[in-house]
Amino acid sequence: MSPLNNSSPLTTHVLNTGDGLPAVRMPISLHRLDPHMTLWNLITVGTTNEDGRCPGLITSDGFTPGTYKMRFETGQYWESLGQGSFYPYVEIVFTITDAEQKLHLPLLLSRYSYNTYRGS
Repeated sequence: MSPLNNSSPLTTHVLNTGDGLPAVRMPISLHRLDPHMTLWNLITVGTTNEDGRCPGLITSDGFTPGTYKMRFETGQYWESLGQGSFYPYVEIVFTITDAEQKLHLPLLLSRYSYNTYRGS
């Protein structure tokens, strides 16, 4: 098992549950909601590694209370495998109230379903 990236307070792990493998080379973007303008501001983009993880999404300094969105480009991932899927992307919106806590946000994925939960 690979260790989580300790430098980022927010981590993710994408698993292709249909094939029982990590979802490799999936583009991910992280956004923060501007509460005054009700607009999503892009914080960073990344791609999952060979273990299905995307380390270094945000620094501790940038991880402040607020509403965030992580967008997973699932359609692009399935296309890279030569397969179709029902969901072109998955967006998970979540609220951070305590920026001192570490948050792990896994995505369990198949071509026609997905599941997520709050980890630590």
